[in-house]
Amino acid sequence: MKNQTAMTRDYVATARTLNEALPYLTRYDDAIVVIKLGGHAMGSDEGMASFARDVVLMRTVGVNPVVVHGGGPMINDLLARLGVTSTFARGKRITDQATMEVVEMVLAGTVNKRIVQAINREGGKAVGLSGKDASLMICDPEDPELGFVGKPAEINPGLITQLFGAEMIPVIAPIGAGRNGETFNVNGDTAAGAIAAALKADRLLLLTDVSGVKNAEGVVVTELRAADVEKMTEEGVIAGGMIPKTETALTAVRGGVRAAVILDGRVPNACLLELFTDHGAGSIIRA
Repeated sequence: MKNQTAMTRDYVATARTLNEALPYLTRYDDAIVVIKLGGHAMGSDEGMASFARDVVLMRTVGVNPVVVHGGGPMINDLLARLGVTSTFARGKRITDQATMEVVEMVLAGTVNKRIVQAINREGGKAVGLSGKDASLMICDPEDPELGFVGKPAEINPGLITQLFGAEMIPVIAPIGAGRNGETFNVNGDTAAGAIAAALKADRLLLLTDVSGVKNAEGVVVTELRAADVEKMTEEGVIAGGMIPKTETALTAVRGGVRAAVILDGRVPNACLLELFTDHGAGSIIRA
């Protein structure tokens, strides 16, 4: 058990955090915030519960959160258990019909419902969807070599806005519908960016396992414009796995999203820190 001094210190710290947040709680009243939750961020039950509490609090103070999730590690695990070997081209999984069935089973089934259940357990009203529901996300093939990997061609967000009216929280698996009855696997970041742009969201939060976009000295850059991102990419400062994140952010803000933020989803209350504190969290990117 904590001693009295430690308990007092914790109480003071909590009070200061709440006092800091209070002026910001109405800043995003009725705003739309799209959150991309990656597979690695869903690794622990404790982390999932913490994320769920944050999302429920956002809804409670008037924010309209939309969760778009991935699930790559879970897909890899089930494919391995089934003895299915994945092949990749340019870093992307080649998805044949058999693999696509597994991907849909994991993303629209196990992973999606786990997030829905976590949010509902914390007092929210979450509804699980995929891009196939109500023709939310219509896709074209991204590259014939990749098989059933799609790129969003048309987003129909009417169902999402109806759920907002019922104070529900959409949780969306990045599975898209083809124009000829196909089912497509869509990169989670890409799906989140496209949905955010269609909703003209106030924020797109891309949760990662790094603290944000870093400069040449390895220091996180807290605010960037599109031109800054392009220059840093050309110079090789932004490289590797950060490139798809920044590309998604740029596409989103150029498509009508007010700002996109790349932040570390492993940090407790990362989404709340970004929205409801003056210092924010991670790297915010504007057009």
